[in-house]
Amino acid sequence: MLSDSIFKQPLHTTTLVFGLIAGVVLTISTNSLLKWIKKKQTTSRSDVHDNYTGTENIVDGVLGLIGNTPLMRIKSLSEATGCEILAKVEFLNPGGSLKDRAALNIINKAEEQGLISPNSGCTIFEGTSGSTGISIAIISRAKGYNAWIIMPDDQAEEKYQLLEKLGAKVEKVMPASIVDKQQFVNLAKSRAKQFGKQRAVQQDTVDKEFEIIDIQNSVDTSGKTGFFADQFENLSNSEAHYCGTGPEIFKQTNGKIDAFVAGAGTGGTISGISRYLKPLIPSLKGTRRRHQVDTIIEGVGLNRMTENFNSACGLIDDAIRVSDEEAVAMARFLVREEGLFVGSSSAINCVGCVRVARQLGPGNRIVTILCDSGQRSTYTGNSFQMPV
Repeated sequence: MLSDSIFKQPLHTTTLVFGLIAGVVLTISTNSLLKWIKKKQTTSRSDVHDNYTGTENIVDGVLGLIGNTPLMRIKSLSEATGCEILAKVEFLNPGGSLKDRAALNIINKAEEQGLISPNSGCTIFEGTSGSTGISIAIISRAKGYNAWIIMPDDQAEEKYQLLEKLGAKVEKVMPASIVDKQQFVNLAKSRAKQFGKQRAVQQDTVDKEFEIIDIQNSVDTSGKTGFFADQFENLSNSEAHYCGTGPEIFKQTNGKIDAFVAGAGTGGTISGISRYLKPLIPSLKGTRRRHQVDTIIEGVGLNRMTENFNSACGLIDDAIRVSDEEAVAMARFLVREEGLFVGSSSAINCVGCVRVARQLGPGNRIVTILCDSGQRSTYTGNSFQMPV
């Protein structure tokens, strides 16, 4: 039989036959394996590509960068107090502060109301210690407006320089009480009223004729408009935080907050956030820190009841006084312990958090605002001790 004849052949011939058969099988198997691996790699790359399809997230210009800031845990303060201290990192807004939110909403609302229109020669006026002015200058440039910023002449030099680089007109005035006609907020309102009017009088005459009026804008025959942003009394300020910052904090914490701490400059931040969070978290305690006018801390120190602050009537539970020395010490402490360089208003927020944490005791969650970075502030001394 055929099978017998095969096995009767010499051994080396049989070995050769089986070797040929094994080689063919191995070659086919190897080619099949390589094809499978190549297909798998192609499919894998396709899967990776598919995973990224549809996730494009591009904002529209610099204005699209405002808001949706991260919430960070300040480890050193949390460990020192036994409370979880969280901070909304508002200095990551394009203007370097949370004032971007208010400035954008104020200008947007004015447009909606037909008070101003872009690329028409309109100038936005504001009296500010600096941060709001920087926000207005950026937003005005992006939207097609001019900015005229009136400031006390005792602010950080970096603020004036940045405003001028952004193309804003900067007018410095002596610090004065709010009842003074030459106080920076009152003067901004006056400038907005007079802007664009056909007049032959000198500016000093206009200043003498200044009076508080209710209208926010004035239009001359050429269509140029002067608009007073009025961050202290314009409720679009607190609305920006009621509609933006507050909901973001609630979502980022899943509504688990025991206390919220914020400074009061215009009152817009604490009022807007409190109005949003309090109804959702009835047990929430809202705290502000108050400074008198004789302070080196810029932008904080509510010395009158503004419309924005009044909108939070009944929602704020306590107030804490923070000294300049404590704020400076906290700023330097955070640099050393966290590599976190914050501005003076952010520093006093952190001091307030430590105070509240020690009042409430360990295990509570406290949320605050890092309003600005330290790049526009000047600190002296070498204290690195955390304020107690």
